[in-house]
Amino acid sequence: MAVGGGFAVDGAGNTYGGRITPAAVITCIVAASGGLIFGYDIGISGGVTTMRPFLQKFFPSVLRKAADAKTNVYCVYDSQILTSFTSSLYIAGLVASLLASRLTAALGRKNIMVIGGTIFFVGAAINGGAENVAMLILGRILLGLGVGFTNQATPIYLSEIAPSKWRGAFNTGFQFFIGMGVVVANCLNFGVAKMSYGWRLSLGLAMVPAAIMTLGALLINDSPSSLVERGKIDRARKSLAKIRGNDSNIEDELANLVKSSEKTKAMNNEPFVTIFERQYRPHLVMAIAIPFFQQVTGINIIAFYAPVLFQSVGLGNDSSLIAAIILGLVNLGSILVSTGIVDRFGRRFLFLQGGTQMFLCLVSVACMLAIVTGVDGTKHISQGKAILVLVFMCIYAAGFGWSWGPLSWLIPSEIFPMKIRSAGQSISVAVNFATTFVLSQTFLSMLCKFKFGAFLFYAGWIAIMTVFIFFLLPETKGVPLDSMYQVWEQHWYWRRFVKNQSYNGQNI
Repeated sequence: MAVGGGFAVDGAGNTYGGRITPAAVITCIVAASGGLIFGYDIGISGGVTTMRPFLQKFFPSVLRKAADAKTNVYCVYDSQILTSFTSSLYIAGLVASLLASRLTAALGRKNIMVIGGTIFFVGAAINGGAENVAMLILGRILLGLGVGFTNQATPIYLSEIAPSKWRGAFNTGFQFFIGMGVVVANCLNFGVAKMSYGWRLSLGLAMVPAAIMTLGALLINDSPSSLVERGKIDRARKSLAKIRGNDSNIEDELANLVKSSEKTKAMNNEPFVTIFERQYRPHLVMAIAIPFFQQVTGINIIAFYAPVLFQSVGLGNDSSLIAAIILGLVNLGSILVSTGIVDRFGRRFLFLQGGTQMFLCLVSVACMLAIVTGVDGTKHISQGKAILVLVFMCIYAAGFGWSWGPLSWLIPSEIFPMKIRSAGQSISVAVNFATTFVLSQTFLSMLCKFKFGAFLFYAGWIAIMTVFIFFLLPETKGVPLDSMYQVWEQHWYWRRFVKNQSYNGQNI
């Protein structure tokens, strides 16, 4: 087999679950709205940290540094306490994602989404009413717990609900709602920036997307795979009939789910031990590498600190918030592009094209900043040059939006067999949060010390991960979840781990 490759049907020639029904679309839209809370938080944090009343109340040292005319343009917002406000969420999210593995298997995907939304709601309320840094951090920790639960459960739910042929398009809905949350948050930040209590509105209104997601999750059925896993066969049959259509032949798909579940239970293995077995080496590598690479593109760091970044390189406060909105809208539109083409052109094509585009844009930004701000970063950039930086960043965001954004949630959610699906997704989300924590905690310091070189740092990682995709990621478009073992058995490298094993005769 070539480096890539794909399948349209499973090993037995089954094509069940190929029709899109209104119920499946509505269910997936409601579930994907879980991305709202993550996106809202990503977008709101950077804008809030540029609001003068917020800084006066919690981080006055940043304002004093900004008032210093001699301050390096890259170093204005370099404060470890300020970055702790942003990054504390991701440590909590890491812990929650690991806990969520067992809870998802025991309680189901739907209930974990409800729990996550409720916890996020409480955290938003505490942040909106915060009177000191301790309350801010407590609120952020609760937000992190909520996001950790929803990010673990939602992508799996979408992959299990979606028809195999359209799984990529359905799963990109999660990233679309993340992007929507970012845009809404940036617009809100712009609208309330001049209010003395604007930061309270920005932080507190995170309760709204949390309520929307939680109420929506209460109204949908759990995925058939999760219901079968918990022994609720009749409910699984009804769920399948609803999302596939009453006129569909669902018995074959249900029988396959039951068979897979029975084999998993018969082995009685610990998923977090099983995933380290040799035959699951490809899955483990992807569970770690894909989310790690997504974060070292630098996209979330740029989204967190977009207003800070653009203000640092020459745009005023209002202009920097508008620039962040533009960046978010470009990203949102590009996710829609991915939705339309991911199941036609495949995952690998988008990964490779997007990676190349992002690499070229970051190198261009670094070169421009080096020229116009000087090697030491003491020259202030003109507004015209700052707008050109924004243009390059928009092209970069578009590349991410149709490649590493949605696909980094899609790939881990679709490659794992049922027996290790929750464990694999937990590892993937935990790696995502751990990497995000490190990067968010160090970005402002790195921007201060590396200056324009910070963008070359991320460009280097993008080059590495694009090569990784070219050689090591097989194509998975259109492959039923219970037949995914085929892509590893026919891959030029991974087949040495799984060839002739077919997961020891258990294609689950």
